[in-house]
Amino acid sequence: MWTPAFARFVAPARARASLWRLLFGVLTMVVIYFLGILAILAAVWGLVGNAGLNGWMQHIAKADTPTAVLLMLGTFLGMFAGTLLAARLLHKRPMKTLFGPGLWSGAVLGAGVSLAIFAASFLIPVPFDLVPNVPWSLFLPFLPLALLGLALQTGAEEVLFRGYLQQQLAARFVHPAIWMVVPSLAFGALHFDPNNAGPNAVWLVGAATLFGLVAADLTRVTGSIGVAWGVHFANNAVAILIVALDGSLSGLALWKTPFTAADTETLRPLILADILTTVIVWAVLRLWIARREAQPA
Repeated sequence: MWTPAFARFVAPARARASLWRLLFGVLTMVVIYFLGILAILAAVWGLVGNAGLNGWMQHIAKADTPTAVLLMLGTFLGMFAGTLLAARLLHKRPMKTLFGPGLWSGAVLGAGVSLAIFAASFLIPVPFDLVPNVPWSLFLPFLPLALLGLALQTGAEEVLFRGYLQQQLAARFVHPAIWMVVPSLAFGALHFDPNNAGPNAVWLVGAATLFGLVAADLTRVTGSIGVAWGVHFANNAVAILIVALDGSLSGLALWKTPFTAADTETLRPLILADILTTVIVWAVLRLWIARREAQPA
C-alpha cells in the first residue's frame, strides 16, 4: 500500500508525529474555523444589524441564495488557515508540505477527467425533469467568486483530511486501515445531516466516506493532494453550480431537482449511481496515472 511517492509525502510529518500534537492540531483548526465563521457573521451583522442577522444566519446555513452560497463557501477560510497553522505550530512543518508536488497539474487532471465523466453521465435519462433555478443573467456575475469559493472549500477539506490527517496518521501508524480509513470516516461523518436528508442521511454519509477513500487512495499513489482536490472541486462544482438538490445548497445552481434530499424513492437510486460514477472516475484516474508512470523518463 505504501508507494515511494507517498513515503516522500509523509516524510515531513515523521519528526513530530505524536498523537497529542495531532489532537491539539485538530483542536487548533476547529477553533480557527469557528473564529472564521464568527468573523463572517460579524461582517454580516455590521451590514444588516441585529434585525437581519438571524435571517442571514439561516440563509448561510441553507446556502439558498447566491450571496449565501458565497458566504458559506467563505467560512472554509478558517478551516484552511487553521490546518496550515496547526502544521506550522504543532509540528514545525513548512505549510507547503501539506500539498505535495505537482499540486496544480494534478488538480487539472483530476478536475478534467471528472468533468468529462460527469458530462457523459448527464446523457443518461432520468425519471424526472429538472427545474430551472438561477437565471444565467444572475448566475454569470456570481460565477468567478463561486469558483474561487469552491476552490477554497474543497482545498480546505483536502488539506485537512488528505493532507494533514492522512500524513500525520501515516507518520505514526503503518497500517492503511488507520491512515486511509479514519480520515475518510471523519470526512463522511461531517456530511451527516438528518434534518435535511432524513432517512437518506446515512446513505449520503456512506457516499461521502467512499469519496474520502477514493481521495485518500489518489493521494497515496501520487504523493500529493492535487488529483484528489481536482476531483473534489469538479464534484462540488456540479452539485452546487449545475444541478442541486431542492433545498439546501441550491442557491446558485442553474437547475435543481423536483425533490429534496429526504426523498428516499427517487434519491437512493441516484446515490448508488453517484457511487458508481465516483468509482469510474477513480478507475480512470488510476489507469491514467499508472500509464504515465510507466512511460520512460
